[in-house]
Amino acid sequence: MVEAERMRVSVIGTGYLGATTAACLAEMGFEVLGVDVDEAKVDMLRQGRLPFFEPGLDELLSENLPTGRLRFTTSFAEAAEFADLHLICVGTPQMDDSGAADLSYVNSAVDQLAPHLTRPSVVVGRSTVPVGTAATLAARLASLAPVGDEAELGWSPEFLREGFGVEDTLHPNRIVIGTDSPRVEKAVRALWQQQIDEGVPFLVTDLQTAELVKVSANAFLATKISFINAMAEVSEVAGADVIKLAEALSHDDRIGGKFLGPGLGFGGGCLPKDIRAFMARADELGVEPALSFLREVDAINQRRRARTIDIARQLIGGNFAGRTVAVLGAAFKPNSDDIRDSPALAVASTIASLGAHVTVYDPQAMDRAREEHPQLNYAPTLRDAAAGADVVLLLTEWAEFKEANPENLAEVVAQRKMVDGRNALDPTYWRSSGWTYRALGRQ
Repeated sequence: MVEAERMRVSVIGTGYLGATTAACLAEMGFEVLGVDVDEAKVDMLRQGRLPFFEPGLDELLSENLPTGRLRFTTSFAEAAEFADLHLICVGTPQMDDSGAADLSYVNSAVDQLAPHLTRPSVVVGRSTVPVGTAATLAARLASLAPVGDEAELGWSPEFLREGFGVEDTLHPNRIVIGTDSPRVEKAVRALWQQQIDEGVPFLVTDLQTAELVKVSANAFLATKISFINAMAEVSEVAGADVIKLAEALSHDDRIGGKFLGPGLGFGGGCLPKDIRAFMARADELGVEPALSFLREVDAINQRRRARTIDIARQLIGGNFAGRTVAVLGAAFKPNSDDIRDSPALAVASTIASLGAHVTVYDPQAMDRAREEHPQLNYAPTLRDAAAGADVVLLLTEWAEFKEANPENLAEVVAQRKMVDGRNALDPTYWRSSGWTYRALGRQ
């Protein structure tokens, strides 16, 4: 553990962002109190158990709980009494009836904390919110807190990648704080002083710019993914190889190779809902045309799912009815058990609805998948999932799947047919083992 100033921090919300932030700050030496209204979740965390999978986080939790630096509670009064700095880390999911962000959890966090703030306090939001939200919340905080204007709010967006959350928290690539308050800036600097001393850029902006940083980054990344997938659509028709195309593009320093992997497309709890919320907010601000391109970004991403289904259907003769299909992957990405807007499960569910017997296997996301998609079948191992399959679909690029032995798998399948939805396998290797191999954007 690295020694750090013993500033007391409350982390409001103990989902993926909050639990990761709390454990990492405790590891850095801060006294941390995680706060959540979900008593069951708080009890789990107190016992050192996580309600989700994130590599390395369970170790940090179990190591820091016994030290007393890390605790969890359901009491906002306790948090207000305990902490010098309060971090809002609650979710902002997509609304059920629109693409807009649901801000009820953020509003609730402020409403429940503010009445207990009886001394000068700093509250910093880390959740992804529509531009303009922070200014509204700052006024709301000051009006509800007994200390009034001495309860100050800033906004510091998070940039965590699921599967790399611990690394991204302890070693961020930048720290952004939106504020015009010297006290807020000072508190956030103190929180990340170790990282600043290591050379991590520390950027101070106004509230609105800070709010735009995360959603702008996600919009750019989603656009880059959908761009190469649009090229995959062209490549399939033109007889080109999108993998070679992406490699050639990656050598241009202005483009680079990151997020230029053609395949099934993006999912999860961030990129899809963030670009939709961004479009909804642009419409509210009267600048909808500025982000109209994101509608096509979203549409390209959805078309990749349909195209994957079409390729699989072609491989088995044009009809899924009565066929056996193995789906490798349920999480939206490897090293996570997050199935929110999972492309893999969207494909699996559609194929099942078309009459196929679909069996899914994922190294971490099985329990969540069963709960959300009980109509699918699940197997305990990759080999069991592939047993009797007329076609196998690799839809989440777990290392276990990328390293699978085609000869070993051939022993249990009914037909050696592979749809590589992530361009994760070596086509030559699989074809030399007698498999019919198809992938998005390749002949």
